[in-house]
Amino acid sequence: MQRYKILWADDEIDLLKPHILFLENKGYHMTPVNSGSDAIEKCESEHFDVVFLDENMPGMSGLETLTKIKGMMPSLPVVMITKSEEEQIMEEAIGAKIADYLIKPLNPSQILLSVKKILDNRRLVTEKTNLNYQQEFRNISMTFQENLDFQEWVEVYKKLIFWELEIDETENKSMSEVLTMQKEEANNRFSKFITESYDSWLNDPDAEKPMLSHQLMKKKVFPAIEKDTSLFFLVIDNLRYDQWKIIEPAISEYYNVEEEDTYYSILPTTTAYARNSIFSGMLPSEMEKKHSDIWVGEDVDEGKNNYEDQFLERQIRRNNLDLSFSYHKIKKASEGRQLVDNINNMMTNDLNVIVYNFVDMLSHARTDTAMIRELAPDESAYRSITKSWIEHSPLLDALKLIAEKGGKVIITTDHGTIRVKKPFKIIGDRNTNTNLRYKQGKNLGYDRGDEIMEVAKPERLFLPKLNVSTSYVFATEDRFFAYPNNYNYYVNYYKDTFQHGGISMEEMIIPIISLNSKYGR
Repeated sequence: MQRYKILWADDEIDLLKPHILFLENKGYHMTPVNSGSDAIEKCESEHFDVVFLDENMPGMSGLETLTKIKGMMPSLPVVMITKSEEEQIMEEAIGAKIADYLIKPLNPSQILLSVKKILDNRRLVTEKTNLNYQQEFRNISMTFQENLDFQEWVEVYKKLIFWELEIDETENKSMSEVLTMQKEEANNRFSKFITESYDSWLNDPDAEKPMLSHQLMKKKVFPAIEKDTSLFFLVIDNLRYDQWKIIEPAISEYYNVEEEDTYYSILPTTTAYARNSIFSGMLPSEMEKKHSDIWVGEDVDEGKNNYEDQFLERQIRRNNLDLSFSYHKIKKASEGRQLVDNINNMMTNDLNVIVYNFVDMLSHARTDTAMIRELAPDESAYRSITKSWIEHSPLLDALKLIAEKGGKVIITTDHGTIRVKKPFKIIGDRNTNTNLRYKQGKNLGYDRGDEIMEVAKPERLFLPKLNVSTSYVFATEDRFFAYPNNYNYYVNYYKDTFQHGGISMEEMIIPIISLNSKYGR
């Protein structure tokens, strides 16, 4: 076990000998000094893991010593010790980034707790987290062996994400491989659940079913519109539940979470289908039939999500809603800054819809850019980039401004993504779509099995048919479709990239969060 070195500076250091002996008996190497200048001299010549500073020393005070030490070694943890409970001293010490604040008279357990909190925190958290997950592992595994309904699957997914984020915070992530295997097994069973249930969700009026993409605005957004309050409906493309939990603390600075709910994305879990479904309030084949002038099919090269504002307007009209609304799509940082400048004007609308494409750009960039591959080699790094983005994004500035003006916010996405690992061979003609997680065409060739979901009758799932023999096939779990031609190159290029369009908990179980401003109206 590492023997930590502690420097203790106090003009009455001799009176603290019992505490120093106590820490030495606990295995810490103690260096006592009796002035601030001696403490600085020691810090210049030796390495210490933590410094204890008395605030009220003659000559150089504790706060002055703290400033000097932090100027030399900003990351060195310093514990301020004082007899005074004066608020100003506390605030100065906290402002100088102290690690802890202790008030005399001291007792041994108080000192030991402070030391352990600073020096052994990561190890203790790791041990406790690993032990707790090991105890919970069996319960989670037992749960998804059963016939779960859609809401129980949401609970399984949330539990797995909870432990994934907890293990992420541990020192060596020693349980991450076990959790990854458990998540893969859960996704295997979830894919079977979707294969067996999805048709009934769309066709059986008596089936127990979740809220789906096309029902989202009618069930969640329109009912949240209130007189004299502007509602902002924010769709962050590709925002998975784990990414929401990562950005939640930044947003919670300005908002209370009124409700954290979920819905299920329709298939395919892509922007062209799922997001258009949100804004139109319809399933894909209904959009194709009733809005043929703005529906863009797979056989057309045009962008598939260029008419979201028109789909939205028509859905509002269809629901006989008398409201003022705006629609904004943000694809780059400069547009995000323009959005911030425009918030004042938007506050006069009943509803403001904002589509923010950053997470989508990040996931695609990871496929195409070597630098992003290096930055996001795994799920943890991918979440970390998302966190860094929100903290430095114009979007957070916009959300802060909306909160200050008393606006309400609903945050969601259209689908998630999954890191694909296992290639699945498929053959299609030149008209087959390019998505790696689902294929549609008339001459698809592949090995039948439970690794995929086959859809011989697309009309059952309200999917458009380009011709009579069109069929769809969806990749499940972490598979991706690969053509036999140039197979090895294709597999190496796309393996471990984030994709969407298929069936997995990450792609289909979608967070939807209602926020109320902490500032009030």
